[in-house]
Amino acid sequence: MPRLVPPQDAMTILLKGDPVTVEKAKALNLIHAIVPAADLIKAAKDWIKGGGKAVAPWDEKGFKLPGGPVFSKAGMMMFPAGNAIYRRETYDNYPAARAIMSCVYEGLQLPIDAALRVESRYFTSVLRSKEAAAMIRSLFLSMQELNKGARRPKDVPATKVKKIAVIGAGFMGASVGYVSARAGLDVVLIDRDQESADKGKAHAQKVIEEQIKKGRAKPADAEALLARITPTADYAALKDVDLVIEAVFEDRKVKAETFAKAQQYLKPDVIFASNTSTLPITSLAESFKDQGKFIGIHFFSPVEKMMLVEIILGKNTGDVALATALDYVRQIGKTPIVVNDSRGFFANRCVGRYVAEGNEMFLEGVPPAMIENCAKMAGMPVGPLSLSDEVALDLGLKIMKATEADLGPNAINPEQKKLMVEMVEKQGRLGRKNSKGFYDYPEKGKGQKSLWPGLSALQPKQLDPDTLDIEELKQRFLVVQAVEAARTVEDHVITDPREADVGSILGFGFAPFTGGTLSYIDFMGTKKFVELCHKLEAKYGSRFTPPKLLEEMAAKGETFYGRFAPKKAAA
Repeated sequence: MPRLVPPQDAMTILLKGDPVTVEKAKALNLIHAIVPAADLIKAAKDWIKGGGKAVAPWDEKGFKLPGGPVFSKAGMMMFPAGNAIYRRETYDNYPAARAIMSCVYEGLQLPIDAALRVESRYFTSVLRSKEAAAMIRSLFLSMQELNKGARRPKDVPATKVKKIAVIGAGFMGASVGYVSARAGLDVVLIDRDQESADKGKAHAQKVIEEQIKKGRAKPADAEALLARITPTADYAALKDVDLVIEAVFEDRKVKAETFAKAQQYLKPDVIFASNTSTLPITSLAESFKDQGKFIGIHFFSPVEKMMLVEIILGKNTGDVALATALDYVRQIGKTPIVVNDSRGFFANRCVGRYVAEGNEMFLEGVPPAMIENCAKMAGMPVGPLSLSDEVALDLGLKIMKATEADLGPNAINPEQKKLMVEMVEKQGRLGRKNSKGFYDYPEKGKGQKSLWPGLSALQPKQLDPDTLDIEELKQRFLVVQAVEAARTVEDHVITDPREADVGSILGFGFAPFTGGTLSYIDFMGTKKFVELCHKLEAKYGSRFTPPKLLEEMAAKGETFYGRFAPKKAAA
């Protein structure tokens, strides 16, 4: 490619792996002619008659590289800059991207045959790397199996959800309504009054209009989609739906009142789902008359972009409810994982540890910029302080207070609570939603967010960055999440390692090159991982204590994929 196309363009195509249209390929000189399918043979004959040669352009005498030699002025402008971009985008975590850079750099200094030999050796080396094994298994094989219904009960006939109701037309409910309507389902959006329900539909309109602006949808699509959404304040509209998704405020009392209002209108076989992110499904189901038809369907925000949906089984959830939930998630083009009930389920338990670890480092005196950068170097998409802002600091504090009320003061870290009370209640910093949290946010379109200068005053002490072990900081972020994932297996929340791995990458961006939280442990080796846990536990406390299951697996040299071999997909 870099023998046909200027090196900058070649590198972009090779490293991004995005599809290229025929027209663009022609403009770049990657292909030399575009011919209608019916005229192929004639065009080929004409090319031969017109003096076409069987010699590749780079074998022609006097051939010059489109970007000049590597060691030329143009080459020196390209490779150092390319290196910097590569580091910024991958933090050297992805061997394939590094190999591509090396192939081009070395290959352009060699004749084509030697260059292709170099390339095949890099390819073989990447193919045998643990990163390739981990990513192929989780992001290709496991993801396909889960999308095809690996966890669907075999003896339940296929269901097709045609009409759903979403109760609660706030940001979350409106987004669930939008993705359902986009998939061709009829949607009833219910809220306490008509105005609130209309706002939910307006959200769908705004999203589809943005898609039209970007050329990803046509005005006719918008019209059809909006026609499928009916906003109302009347619960009687529930009478002919196949599935109800409740997305009201995260409060037991409010949810129980919603269930009571809805039940009188439901037809006998309708499945009822709660989109809760933390409240255990079994306890929510107690205020629902047929617990076998009650299930959790937990969407991630922003719903339009996030591919994962967590399906939560309560103690009494039946197979039909599970099958219907899985069929619905498949209809809307998302990837489902099935988890058993617990506070925070799987994703929030793990990502909660990540956010808390960022807070721990902050209280230890690690510079905030270093916390954020080390997290990204470890492979996370955003730093923990930035993630706290996105989720909203006041919501984090509310969850902390609810956990303390339900489970007692030992369930939370009092220092972290104190920090959150200071940020939220005393400083009025709620996160991105009020433009100030750990970061200050500029007005729309006016520059980038920046860490709030007042943060250092909230740190009990400040450590000298030059004395800190960057590798250890990176490990802490990944280990604290992986050890929590191992606990979810011990607690029977996760029963299939594929779901922990796919769920952790799609749900909260756990370093994709590791293959996910459990693959991270498996590829490191359980024995080595447990040793690392004990080292961190001695230094930083019980959040790194490996569960008994992990100790036992380490002693026997077992892996998660060996001990909990995934069940074969349903035919």
